[in-house]
Formats: sequence, C-alpha cells, structure tokens
Amino acid sequence: MSLLAEELVEEWLNRQGYFTIRGLKLGNDEMDILAIRYKSGDVECRHIEVQASIDPVSYISKVPKEIQKGGRIANSAKKRSDEELRLGIREWLDKKFNLAKKQRKLQELVPKTWSHELVIHKVKHRREIDLFREVDKKLVIHSLTDVVAELKKNKSTNKAAGSHLIDLINITND
Repeated sequence: MSLLAEELVEEWLNRQGYFTIRGLKLGNDEMDILAIRYKSGDVECRHIEVQASIDPVSYISKVPKEIQKGGRIANSAKKRSDEELRLGIREWLDKKFNLAKKQRKLQELVPKTWSHELVIHKVKHRREIDLFREVDKKLVIHSLTDVVAELKKNKSTNKAAGSHLIDLINITND
C-alpha cells in the first residue's frame, strides 16, 4: 500500500509543478519523496515521508531504543505512555529527516532549507499524531484522504506518471 500511496503523493506534487525524486536510497536508508519547484525566482524544497496503511496495527514510531534494551520489540503494539511516544517520535524524526547523510544529500541537490512533511492515512493511535506535532512544530502533516480528494477534484492537464492511478480512482465518479 505504501508504494501506491507514494505514487499518489508524487502525482499530487507533480500536478502542482514540483519535480520529484521518489525512493532515493542512501545505503540502508531511503527518502520517500523529494520535491523541488521553482516559483517566483525562488526554490521550494520538500522532503516528504509517506506512512499509509489500510488497517494499522501499531504505532508509526518504534519503541524507543532504550526501552527495546529491556526486551520490548521495536514494533510492539502495546500501549505506550506519552513520554515513550515522544522518545520514539524523536528517534523516528531523526532517522527519517535528520541523519547527517540525508542532510548532506539534500544540500548537494539544492543548498536550501528543506521542509519536513509526513503524509498519513489511517493511524491506530490518534494521540501519536498530536505528539508528532508537539515534538516537531515545523513538521507538516497531510492526510492521504485529502491528497486523493484534491487529485479527484482537480482534473488538471498537468498529468504525470501516476495519472493512470488517478484515472482509476476517478472511474467511480463517472
């Protein structure tokens, strides 16, 4: 599901005039989508991670490493305290956005400030999303449902590689 969600987000960005790179690998790490757009003589740079699940069974973030040392598995669905969530979210944000090798690569591409954005679909624990916003006040969170609704509404002629997927979604509107 995640790859299809990434394709939808990439199409949404392309229709807004962004040049995109999807799935840029750096060793064992990957950046889901990088988007660059020239507008009014300036460059907009966005780093977007996509987390999509039809039936989520756990949290987006992992159990913090320190707690894992005590025997809890990384993807444990067991209820977590707000403090455990905050620690796990910080680690998740660092891994997804702040690794030095990722920062170097972004600056090689375009030496500007890159936004940090997260596209989500359904989540198991809504509280985790509130804490993502609390931990990183600059993080922009988008709903995949809103992205798809905008794509369905805006039948732009600026179509890209994901347009066939949008055409399939739009069949239900005919």
